[in-house]
Amino acid sequence: MDLCNLSVIKSVMADAGISFRKEFGQNFLTNRIIPEDIADNCADNPESLIIEIGPGIGCLTQELALRYKKVVAIEIDKGLIPVLGKTLAEYDNVTVINADVMKVDLAELVREYSDGMSVSVCANLPYYITTPILMRLLESGVKFSSITVMVQNEVASRLSAKAGSSDYGAITAVLGYYGSVRRLFKVSAGSFIPQPKVDSAVVRIDLYPEPKYSLKDEALFRSLIKAAFEQRRKTLINAVSSKISGVTKEKLISALCELGFDERIRGERLSTDDFASLANLLAE
Repeated sequence: MDLCNLSVIKSVMADAGISFRKEFGQNFLTNRIIPEDIADNCADNPESLIIEIGPGIGCLTQELALRYKKVVAIEIDKGLIPVLGKTLAEYDNVTVINADVMKVDLAELVREYSDGMSVSVCANLPYYITTPILMRLLESGVKFSSITVMVQNEVASRLSAKAGSSDYGAITAVLGYYGSVRRLFKVSAGSFIPQPKVDSAVVRIDLYPEPKYSLKDEALFRSLIKAAFEQRRKTLINAVSSKISGVTKEKLISALCELGFDERIRGERLSTDDFASLANLLAE
């Protein structure tokens, strides 16, 4: 069953008596090449468990099932569960769970299904919940090998931006703490039904197998990033000293000078490495 064929999509949904749910950001792929490319790129080891978020009617799920040992698909829309039961019936390595990924115990899910396999995540994320889902995955304590997500094109630019660029923001700096981010390819708006107003892109985050940074105060590190980008047009000194208790302008100037930065620098110029070094100096 070609689940990227427009006629098939409409038929499957009509048979189930369901329609696209705007509140869940549902846009289904109609270009067969896209799910194939995503599945090819979402993990390096075929002996992997893939956790898919938002399978829809299962077009990407099918491709994942053909390439990897086990797929667990988490779908929030209960109306799609019987549909997935039919479209994925021939794949005995797929388990579908009707749940909200923001409420799922990810560590327990991985313990139940991984059986020692490496674990990667694959997801097509609506714009409004991209950052919350990413942070939930990253903060879950699960040692994911990689996280591959399809997001709005502008969000992909933000996730993969370099320090100092206009797209670089707090989420970029925080992601750099967990792993390296690379943009894979663009997906045109015409590849979906309903057709969104903007293009999308696929991004892969390769998680560090062991922590890259040794932070003396992780809360301070996160607070520095948050403060720096809440008022990004201000100098880092003014933005941070007004937000973080105990971090004075004098301390910031001293730490920045020690790191070789001008005291007039803005936070958007600092990389994840720089924020980590600054946090450790201030923690002393």
